[in-house]
Amino acid sequence: MRSRGKTLALAESCTGGLLGAMLTSVPGSSDHFLASFVTYSDRAKVDTLGVHDRVLFDHGAVSAECAAEMASGARRAGRADIGLSITGIAGPGGGSATKPVGLTYIAVDDGMVSRVERHVFPGDRESVRKAAAERALEILLELMRPTS
Repeated sequence: MRSRGKTLALAESCTGGLLGAMLTSVPGSSDHFLASFVTYSDRAKVDTLGVHDRVLFDHGAVSAECAAEMASGARRAGRADIGLSITGIAGPGGGSATKPVGLTYIAVDDGMVSRVERHVFPGDRESVRKAAAERALEILLELMRPTS
């Protein structure tokens, strides 16, 4: 991010701030990491990030649509170049046949392109949270790689 001169804001739900903690453990991260929004409830997603009520009603908080709106909302609210979001079901409860425990959506938005990935991470609550945060970091690294 430093070499590209980009700034970042996060929106986390199921990871509860874990991704922000991972980023801030790196000295100098304050140069490019501007804000983190832990929007665990639907209301916080709407009020803080601008996620539309209709998205939550039609698709739920654990959906590609919600993740995309969380990422763009984090970018706008944090006044950053890039928004990165995570929403999912860490477990052990809360899963269903259509949305199992471990289901996670990770989105990135740079104002021009929005990308969402769907994952079902195995393991217990902490394993799911850690895997989601690590994959989000990988997505950010992929976005920052120079294009050839």
